[in-house]
Amino acid sequence: MLKIAGSRRIDNLSGDSVITKTRSLFPTMRLFRNPAQIPLPFLSLVLAAFLVGCGQGQEQQAAPPPSRVTVAKPVARTIVDQDEYVGRFVAVDSVEVRARVSGYLDKVHFRDGQYVKQGDILFTIDKRPFQNTVDQATANLETARSNLVFAEADLARGQQLMRERTISEQVFQQRAQAFRNAQAAVAASEAMVRQAGLDLEFTELKAPVSGRIGDRRVTPGNLVTGGTGTTTLLATIVSTDPIRLEFTLDEASLLRYERLARDGQNDVTGRGGAVVRLKLIDEQEFSHHGIMEFVDNVIDRATGTIRARAQFANGDGLFTPGMFARVQVPASAPYQALLLPDVAIGTEQARKYVLLVNAENTVIQRYVTLGELVDGLRVVKTGLSPDDRVIVNGLVQARLGAKVTPQEQGALPQASAPANKSE
Repeated sequence: MLKIAGSRRIDNLSGDSVITKTRSLFPTMRLFRNPAQIPLPFLSLVLAAFLVGCGQGQEQQAAPPPSRVTVAKPVARTIVDQDEYVGRFVAVDSVEVRARVSGYLDKVHFRDGQYVKQGDILFTIDKRPFQNTVDQATANLETARSNLVFAEADLARGQQLMRERTISEQVFQQRAQAFRNAQAAVAASEAMVRQAGLDLEFTELKAPVSGRIGDRRVTPGNLVTGGTGTTTLLATIVSTDPIRLEFTLDEASLLRYERLARDGQNDVTGRGGAVVRLKLIDEQEFSHHGIMEFVDNVIDRATGTIRARAQFANGDGLFTPGMFARVQVPASAPYQALLLPDVAIGTEQARKYVLLVNAENTVIQRYVTLGELVDGLRVVKTGLSPDDRVIVNGLVQARLGAKVTPQEQGALPQASAPANKSE
């Protein structure tokens, strides 16, 4: 065992063996046949050089192998940018059921909250007073008709007497006037009968539209007020299928949509029936599809926004008026883009980058411009080519300029939906 300058030891190595090995490295050592003749400073220098060489060899043997990373090529796909808005559902038809005649509420023919069809009877008001009015009007009509028959016959006799010059012209004119009055009385009586019949019909309040009815506001036995003034609200009905989603657009988005429509790319302004997508607050994907049907004609001066509306089918009644939802509206013409998973993208202050593996299996850096998120894949607008090998796993082990052992990953999952511009 050899000890040098009180520092570290070299086990299993005698002084003679060290000198023997160093002679092969340093020819000057051959001048000293006896190891005892070697000067101590020279021997220390030789041993230091020998130890440094041994350390370098050990370090070279302990160098780690290249890191293993997973690489994949970006997905190429034609996509359309999407603007995302928050809106609220509104019913296509919303009707307040109010009494049209005054009377005591007799019956309620529905359960609160049930679905009713157009024409179903909802309320019944006590019919007896209105039936009496109909009977009275009918009797008055019969009287008027009887008077008309008499006046008509009297006028016919007066015409005959006028030809015989038996009566004066004044008497004949009086009989003609009585006939015309009888005709007017019949017309008035007929109108009274029709009005009485309408009032009797209005005692049965029917559903004007199909939809879901709310709760009853008045219970049987209460007096309800009808007519054209202050009337009694009995219930409300809202249609459910189809249903509309109302939201607001900013002025810049409206201009972009108008230009797209003029270029023939996509008409979102309600004239071309652009397809929009929707998701509810508890859903992850925009899985509901509808049609853009309306954009208002005036921008609100206070907010700088304009009202827009899309229509959706709601056969299963999932959407409820007043419910919030998020909607995606097409915001660009179709274009080619490359997509990567978000885990492959790094951040350097305000810039985004990805790590690539070149043909020599060396890690290089590439700055990129990002776009929208499409089914978990991020759109990369600039900075990549379709053949680039991007590191998608093992970013921590990868170092710029270092050699790596790349492992090809299978094809990235294909995005199946348009991009969402707001993310």
